[in-house]
Amino acid sequence: MIMQKNPTSSHNAEFAMMENAEYMKEQRQEIFLGKEEGLDVSLYSNPELNWLQMEQIRMGIKDKVDVTAYADPSYSYETMKQIRLSFYSSNDLSGYLDRGFVDDELEQIRLALEEGLPIETWLTDDMYVQQIYEIRIGMYEGLDVSVYADSKYNWMQMREIRLGLEKKLKVSFYTNSLFSHWQMQEIRLGLEAGLDVTPYARLLFSASDMKEKRQNLMKEKTKRHAESEKQGIDIQSYVKKEFSIFVEDNGNKAFGFIPWIPGNMVTAEDIYDALEKRGIVVGINQEAITDMIKKRRMNEKILIAEGTPAEAGENGWYEFFVRLDLPRIPAPLPDGGVDYVNIEAFEMVDEGEKIAVYHPAQKGVDGQNVFGEVLHANKGIEKKPLKGQGFTIAPDGVTYLSRLNGKFEYLNGRIIISNMIVVREDVTAVTGKLEVDGSVHVIGSVYSGGYISATGDIIIEHNVQAGRLIAGGNIMIKKGSCSKNDCFIEAKGEVSGSFFEAANIEAGGNVRANYIMNSNINTMGKVIVSGSKGMLLGGKACAVMGVDTFNLGNKSHIKTYLEVGRNKLYDKKQAMFTEKREQILSELSMLEEKWHKILQEFPPDKEQAETLIKKLNATIVAKDHELADLDADISKLTNLTDQDMKAVYVRGNAYEGSIIEINTFKYMLPANVSRVIFKLRNKNVVMVKL
Repeated sequence: MIMQKNPTSSHNAEFAMMENAEYMKEQRQEIFLGKEEGLDVSLYSNPELNWLQMEQIRMGIKDKVDVTAYADPSYSYETMKQIRLSFYSSNDLSGYLDRGFVDDELEQIRLALEEGLPIETWLTDDMYVQQIYEIRIGMYEGLDVSVYADSKYNWMQMREIRLGLEKKLKVSFYTNSLFSHWQMQEIRLGLEAGLDVTPYARLLFSASDMKEKRQNLMKEKTKRHAESEKQGIDIQSYVKKEFSIFVEDNGNKAFGFIPWIPGNMVTAEDIYDALEKRGIVVGINQEAITDMIKKRRMNEKILIAEGTPAEAGENGWYEFFVRLDLPRIPAPLPDGGVDYVNIEAFEMVDEGEKIAVYHPAQKGVDGQNVFGEVLHANKGIEKKPLKGQGFTIAPDGVTYLSRLNGKFEYLNGRIIISNMIVVREDVTAVTGKLEVDGSVHVIGSVYSGGYISATGDIIIEHNVQAGRLIAGGNIMIKKGSCSKNDCFIEAKGEVSGSFFEAANIEAGGNVRANYIMNSNINTMGKVIVSGSKGMLLGGKACAVMGVDTFNLGNKSHIKTYLEVGRNKLYDKKQAMFTEKREQILSELSMLEEKWHKILQEFPPDKEQAETLIKKLNATIVAKDHELADLDADISKLTNLTDQDMKAVYVRGNAYEGSIIEINTFKYMLPANVSRVIFKLRNKNVVMVKL
């Protein structure tokens, strides 16, 4: 079935949502702005979105574009921006997203598409923004970019070749990718000066050597020119007419230019003769030529011929027959808490059920340039086949069918249909160990001795009184968990439930509930306790991303310990990243040693040398990318403990005796307070009023 959008929440529900501790000040501001503009803020009221991402979604809704194409927390706000802007020119960037292009790379692609440039012809998945920019600019200037549109050139090499093409130089002198961009520059400068670069355009000369030889050749040329001037030759006196034609936009446009020169008597016939000599026969604008001559429009670049551009075909697209936007955030309750009991946590599909149908890209309409050459229309961009698991493609090649009865998810562009075991009874010691490759949905409760291990999610409809739950995804206990420290919950994703009492929880994501009592929690995310009756009482909560609760402790001053910033999960991940980085650096060091050795012992066979260097360069680049990705992960991990971001929010009462530790700095609350934030400032935990 096709999903219908849920109706907009009531004013009270939205207010409760806004007051939810998950939202920062800037996020709330974006939601309020959307409400003031009469927009459906439910489309971006997701605490996983930062305020910049929210802004892009809000602007898209305001401009009536399909924001569901980019309202995904995994996209950066810059990527969201480029997708949004692409809608205004009816371009589709989804195919480029699938290929791994992001942020400023998408911007260059978008600009090229808006300019009608067939940049797809030259793009490869390993190109970066500067390379894409050089290709786009070259195409815009009407250059033959095939000369340099190859990832074997870095962007600086591409630039040197492009500059040479703009000057109509014989760039073949320096299109060898083994030349550094400095060497290319010296050869280009020599060609611009009209020098014979043959003596120094060779790999054996360094850039410094080339510069010296170029300067010597220039001195010789200057000396010869001075001797010619002594003979009193007036070259200008021989100039009677001058007219230039510039062909741009891939041959689609021809511009005429009459320079202002004393005695320049260019006629319309001269222009037509010049057009004929250049082979320009289509789209000649006689009125523009007549006007150009009659009004003596000199030193102006005037469009005198224009072809018919090709019209690109429609891009391929997927039609889905299941819900992709299943709400993952529970609805707010009147007291500010959230309704975990009635949340629709997943969607089930049957074996053989139609999941999606692909509509292939359509061919466009051919055009014609000013030379009468056919401009073949680009076929619309095909989308890559859907990736994931649990589905099959029908014989027609376009229909996607579920391969099993199970849980459907659409995450980060991937379809995941996993095995869903439905247990219609309580799980106890008698039931035995339940180990599932997929997800588990327990209709009843889990009691002492109950054991569930799943590679996917675990959803418990009622309670967990005791037992052990281990999930590769999320764990949701709709009515909550209450035990005598005999409840162990471990998830790589989020853990949520109405309440947790005397539970031991370890999570890779957030831990959410309406109250938590006497529990031990370790999470890489946040501990979030919602609602005006929400309470975090007793036990120990270690949360890297911070704590957000209504009440902390109680009037009986039961010891409640909060640890924000670092915990054992954080330290474990940090150690793993450090070890991996050292390994990559060691591998890079060995590769660079090998690179220098090849240069010192340069094989006499040029082809062999090029092959060796090219292969080694590709390996080094791949390792550099791996290191960059790892450094990004390390940076994200480091930012998790940023003292300005991590805090404990108490929106109700915080009671005496509660202990707050932020990045190893401790603070014991000496008296009862209300509506406060605990933050780290200058190695001290400070209390700020909300």
